[in-house]
Amino acid sequence: MEQSYLKNSSYQLEVNGEKKELTINRAYCIGYTGRDRDKTLEHIKELAEIGVPEPTEVPSLYPVGVSNLNQEEVIEVIGGQTSGEAEIVLIFGESEDECFLSVGSDHTDRSLETVDINKSKQVCDKPFAKKAWVIGDVIDHWDQLELSSEVSVKGKWQPYQKNAISAIISLDNIKAYLKKKEVPLTYSIVFSGTVPLVDGFKFGEKFRMTLSDPVNEDTITAEYEIKNLIN
Repeated sequence: MEQSYLKNSSYQLEVNGEKKELTINRAYCIGYTGRDRDKTLEHIKELAEIGVPEPTEVPSLYPVGVSNLNQEEVIEVIGGQTSGEAEIVLIFGESEDECFLSVGSDHTDRSLETVDINKSKQVCDKPFAKKAWVIGDVIDHWDQLELSSEVSVKGKWQPYQKNAISAIISLDNIKAYLKKKEVPLTYSIVFSGTVPLVDGFKFGEKFRMTLSDPVNEDTITAEYEIKNLIN
């Protein structure tokens, strides 16, 4: 899948304590990446009951605009039914082997999602952290990494997600899927999957996401404010 892209889109990342500038020319989200296929299909049926169209394939690939990428501390949305979703994020450099892992949010307009899933993703910024790990530093204990998030509702932080990324298809399967879809990996960012919600969708004014590495005793965290332009 070739995708048109914006040139000279540079982003700063802290990698091993040093600042690194990376060019990102393409952006994608992968949906329905649960490792337990039966649970994934069950979730799809649950979404269908509230009007979300069933995907034509599992997993599903959604291209998004590079202009939607956001490393700031605020995003602007239209309406009160948008929500974040913590995701593992793969960022590729000059080659497929130059790969970094970070955390981001597939922020989505849930009301529009019932009409068109890809458009519901496209209309919202895709925040991601300013810190990343080299894939080689975490691959040996990949399934022990943990993804979590919190949402601030009326000024109070509430747990939103928390699970090991063993709940998501493996890194090898993610890459195999991207190659199957003919996604050019160099200079690409891929929001590569999420973990289940703790207690259903919540719509708040702030979102915080964390990727934790219990082996290396390190974390990547990012937080952003959700500013509703029609309030």
